[in-house]
Amino acid sequence: MVITSDLLTIKQASEWASEYLHRNVTPSNISYLIQYGRIKKITDNGDTFVSRENLISYYKSFIGNKEKNWTNRLGQDINWTLSFDHLKESERTKHVHRLHPYKGKFIPQLVEYFLDNHVNEFKKKVYFNKGDIILDPFCGSGTTLVQANELGMHAIGIDVSSFNALISNVKIAKYNLVELFNSIRQVTLALRELSARTNIKEFDNKLLEALTDFNNKYFPSPEFKIKARSGEINEDDYGQVKAREFETIFQGILNIYNVNLKQENNYSFLDKWYVMPIRQEIELVWSYIDKIQNISVKNIMTIILSRTIRSCRATTHIDLATLKEPVFSTYYCHKHGKICKPLFSILNWWKRYGEDTIVRLGQFDKLRTETNQFCLTGDSRHIDIIKELFIHNIELAQLINKQKIQGIFSSPPYVGLIDYHDQHAYAYDLFNFERHDNQEIGKLSDGQSAEARKLYINSIVDVLINCKKFLANDFNIFLIANDKFNIYPLIAEKSSLQIIQKFKRPVLNRTERDKTAYSETIFHLKDK
Repeated sequence: MVITSDLLTIKQASEWASEYLHRNVTPSNISYLIQYGRIKKITDNGDTFVSRENLISYYKSFIGNKEKNWTNRLGQDINWTLSFDHLKESERTKHVHRLHPYKGKFIPQLVEYFLDNHVNEFKKKVYFNKGDIILDPFCGSGTTLVQANELGMHAIGIDVSSFNALISNVKIAKYNLVELFNSIRQVTLALRELSARTNIKEFDNKLLEALTDFNNKYFPSPEFKIKARSGEINEDDYGQVKAREFETIFQGILNIYNVNLKQENNYSFLDKWYVMPIRQEIELVWSYIDKIQNISVKNIMTIILSRTIRSCRATTHIDLATLKEPVFSTYYCHKHGKICKPLFSILNWWKRYGEDTIVRLGQFDKLRTETNQFCLTGDSRHIDIIKELFIHNIELAQLINKQKIQGIFSSPPYVGLIDYHDQHAYAYDLFNFERHDNQEIGKLSDGQSAEARKLYINSIVDVLINCKKFLANDFNIFLIANDKFNIYPLIAEKSSLQIIQKFKRPVLNRTERDKTAYSETIFHLKDK
């Protein structure tokens, strides 16, 4: 084959695309496009090339029409600046923001946009300054707290979920990284010793060999994905047929190694959603963590274990965020376009997340300021913030008495969208945290009926009225909501607040399978 100027190596393609798009495009980004059939792979004597023309066509169709298409679907009032479309995933999940998955969190750049001291054609005024105190009464996973720290501001979070409060406080805590590294390593060694006493590793290796051979034969990459995307192959039908075909192979390997996957009981989340070998490993790791005397190390190790076991639930890759039914066998995976398997050990994920956590904590240490942040566990509708802080963080309590809270930046739960305790049910089961499901606002289980919306309105109003008691006179409140029921004007009125400005942004990077056009509004409210 004659190599023309149109053909680029992976490295050349990443350099060309970086210049073309005016942002960093890595060789891994180009490989991803090839792997998932977005662009064609051209090979010559074992070397891989891509066509510059093919790249241009892809970027023009995907990026050139993106803003136009979203604007057409969501309205001309969309503020594309607030889409943060130019950011890589690693920037949206920088340092400690990726310590633990959390459904429904906002990206740190959105917090920065309203908290920092820049102005532009949309944000015409600086609302907060260094040394101010920020309140997030729906703290979630602590994004506001972390960004307040970066910007030199103090912050208080409140969350009804004790596990959410733990995630938040772990992110802003300080650690002895050497001690943490040694604790993680001790657990890793214990997991290896357990693995050596069983035949799970040998079973898993044999299964992987069979899967590799089978997938190379029936799901060659990227050829299969290209044919599936073009409609040449009916992906669902073909995938299910081959999944049933491999099931026979899987059962044969299972019988050879005499591996028992299903647990005897089905009472708790841990019983239902984990294979037996993983459940045994989880109990082993928690027994080590539970004995740690250093509370900060114990807390961060708890989060590492939680992050690990979340990734090891017995489900398909595509249903990890929203569980359907437990999966204890091999299956056709729509995410990867091949036959995949459940996990049978947490060891690799524990090692990966342990190492990743230390790196992220180190990255945040270089950015953190000498400010104070803390998340309280409680109901924002009636919590006495100062009283609780005098119990848990006396320095912040004294600071509030001195200068008051300057404002709120928060994303309240949406109406009937998420059951926040249930999304971390595995953690509540394992760590014995007290649950307060009945105090959640806008629960999925409450639905979106007129009665549910009325209850939601009154609950958010109660939160705002309670929190206003702790705010400075000239406060600013920013609330993020997908207000499809148009209830926030009523919430503002009932709270004796006025909506000063609204910023409507497209939400582009969602983890859910539903990728329909979606927007949210940032409401800027002040006292009447």
